[in-house]
Amino acid sequence: MKNGIFVSTLMFVLLMTTVIPGEAGTKPIRLAYLQSDIHQLACWVALDKGFFTQEGVEVEVAGIFKAGPEEMSAFAAGALDMGYVGEAPSTTAVANGVARVTVLAQVNTEGSAIVVPEDAHPQGLQDLKGRRVAVPGHSTVQDFLLRKAFKRFGVDPGEVRVIVLKPPEMIGALRTKQIYAFIAWEPYPAKAQTLSVGKVLLTSRQIWEDHPCCVLVAENGFLQARPQEARAVVRAHVRATDFINRHRESAVKIGVKYTGMDEETVRLAMDNVNYTYRLSVEGEREYVNFLAQLKYIKTDDVGAFVKRFIDQDMLKEILR
Repeated sequence: MKNGIFVSTLMFVLLMTTVIPGEAGTKPIRLAYLQSDIHQLACWVALDKGFFTQEGVEVEVAGIFKAGPEEMSAFAAGALDMGYVGEAPSTTAVANGVARVTVLAQVNTEGSAIVVPEDAHPQGLQDLKGRRVAVPGHSTVQDFLLRKAFKRFGVDPGEVRVIVLKPPEMIGALRTKQIYAFIAWEPYPAKAQTLSVGKVLLTSRQIWEDHPCCVLVAENGFLQARPQEARAVVRAHVRATDFINRHRESAVKIGVKYTGMDEETVRLAMDNVNYTYRLSVEGEREYVNFLAQLKYIKTDDVGAFVKRFIDQDMLKEILR
């Protein structure tokens, strides 16, 4: 009888130790990305090809957001562990103490464009004066690029009516002449072209060549508690990025699957994006300086902030 009680008690203890929630490694990694953002194709490839599982981690998509600031709000609320997001909104959120995340890998460089109506005959950026121009959100990469373009081409920002629209709404607003132009990430500029609604005035490559755009980030508490799982996600991301660059047609099909857009649009969009996991530290310094000038953020030491914000060591270890 005593043996039976002992065995039952032992089985109960073993069962409880295997199902207690909240222990490190027992819960899926809560991952997020931006809706239909072809920049973040590596995330979809990793999900589609099973790279996360192959690297030994379970990932659940815990959020699909329309813009970077929305995703950073979810990080601030404790709803996410890792995410694919724009470098500018994540920089702004961290610098302002809204969220606590660390950049672990680049996702892409370039990949945005300023789009005007197809029947327009613009002479240059000066044609935006007195017009309504849409950005995905303040402190987004696209907002940054538009302001950088104004400065580079001598346009007074005060003469342009900048409004906020989510990218899925921009093409319709352009078609109905509610706006004269928009700047968005791919595939929205490409879709405007294949629908014969808009044409590209300037690509982001023409505004700032090889500029950093999206990054893979981890919430700091998660990173400290589960570093090996974060490292596994980065490994899967590296594999997915290499897959995109080596197997373009297969990557196009995955892009079609996750955006719901046609192959012509996805191919055109991907041609405007440079997929890379290699960190752009100098680009981040420029972001920080520019965002500080706009008073979006306040930082006393740009170099110290960038060093804290970007973890270069994890990627270096993985690439050895």
